[in-house]
Amino acid sequence: MKLEKIELGIIALPLVRPFRTSFGTQTSREVLIVKVVNENGTTGWAECVAMSEPLYSPEYVAGCLDLMKRFLIPALKSKPTITAEEVAPVLKPFLGAPMAKAALETAILDAQLQDQKISLATYLGATKSRVACGVSVGIANDLEALAEEVSSYVEQGYRRIKLKIEPGWDIAAVKKIRDLYPTILLQVDANQAYTRDDGKHLAALDEFNLLLIEQPLDEHDILGHALLAKQVKTPICLDESIISLQSARDALELKATTIINVKPGRVGGYIESVKIHDLCLKNKIPVWCGGMLETGIGRAANLALAALPGFTLPGDTSASSRYFKEDVTAPFVMIDGYLDVPNTTGIGITPNLDFLDSITTHREDI
Repeated sequence: MKLEKIELGIIALPLVRPFRTSFGTQTSREVLIVKVVNENGTTGWAECVAMSEPLYSPEYVAGCLDLMKRFLIPALKSKPTITAEEVAPVLKPFLGAPMAKAALETAILDAQLQDQKISLATYLGATKSRVACGVSVGIANDLEALAEEVSSYVEQGYRRIKLKIEPGWDIAAVKKIRDLYPTILLQVDANQAYTRDDGKHLAALDEFNLLLIEQPLDEHDILGHALLAKQVKTPICLDESIISLQSARDALELKATTIINVKPGRVGGYIESVKIHDLCLKNKIPVWCGGMLETGIGRAANLALAALPGFTLPGDTSASSRYFKEDVTAPFVMIDGYLDVPNTTGIGITPNLDFLDSITTHREDI
């Protein structure tokens, strides 16, 4: 396709409640929205999942905006035509920036698939029409507040609970929820908050029959995760450490993980995500789709990915109401613990343009 126009916009979307993890607390979601228009007048949409500050990842909203304008978009525009499959090779010379690259690739892919009359789910190889919902629960002010929040999600029908943990907020918090819900699928996410010296402490989580411990150590410490896996019985799952197909292959070879969280923005897009999925499926390694507090734009695309056969664990594909009073698309509503996978062309959504305009704080046309 030929790119006729690219629009970059930054929105500020308030969260229903503060979301606290080991790297900070969010009360609203600043999102870089990407809109492309091709020569047919077809519009493709995507969101960049980078956060406002470089805390979870080196990428951040303002940095991604600048990088897109200075380097990535000019590189794409230098080609007479471009397909989604060509985006990653064209942008490869620019180091890093998987979230910025993923957003551009996804917007182009959305427009491309609309013209081809194909849904993203079909293109990626989805085999399911609905996806089991998990929910991520931030660090609370106290155990009672945590129990109250988790109870509300269980009552809503979520099929898996993920608790954010950090030193000082781990064993007691997990025990509280496991005592309340002895059989619910339960896992924890440390977001790199621990060190190699914490192996014995983390082994205390083994008694609670958790699905996994997600990213306990620094993202660069692959060997440390392999050593930790020998100290704890609970499966180790890597998140921040998995930034590409190669990193996934290396982690599996080193036995640093037995479960992988696939986040499309973190690995550079949905095309790379499928490659990681295929590797794990071949090696019988479960995968699940992580979340980055996406709006309905990113949520729709994540649902398509989570519908692939290797995604056997509930991911962070929560209903829109988990995070937002009003979404930028028609809300995704959970029914019996599941969300339907969009089945129309492209990523399958149309943003509410009036609402999107009302929360846009910055816009540039290229």
